[in-house]
Amino acid sequence: MKTAWLPPAVAEEWDWQLHGKCRGHSSSQFFHPSDERGHARIRREQVAKAICRGCPVLTQCRAYALKTLEPYGVWGGMTQSERADYHRAQRETAWKTSGNQ
Repeated sequence: MKTAWLPPAVAEEWDWQLHGKCRGHSSSQFFHPSDERGHARIRREQVAKAICRGCPVLTQCRAYALKTLEPYGVWGGMTQSERADYHRAQRETAWKTSGNQ
């Protein structure tokens, strides 16, 4: 059975979430409905990213989303598309530096 990797369920590993600026905001601000497209999606993501700016745990949030390959929502000021682009660039860099140009 193949399972996704998640960090250990240790309180210290998750306490950062208690300090996020996103606490108290609706999750719908950070996660899009399935039918959301175009300007509505861009605007919602901009508002979510504005909430993330200046967040005391932005670094931990972003690291968590990148490490766990979080597929949905705005995490650490990055949209799902931006995280996908980041991972793609990381793979391309690894491929090039391994001599497979």
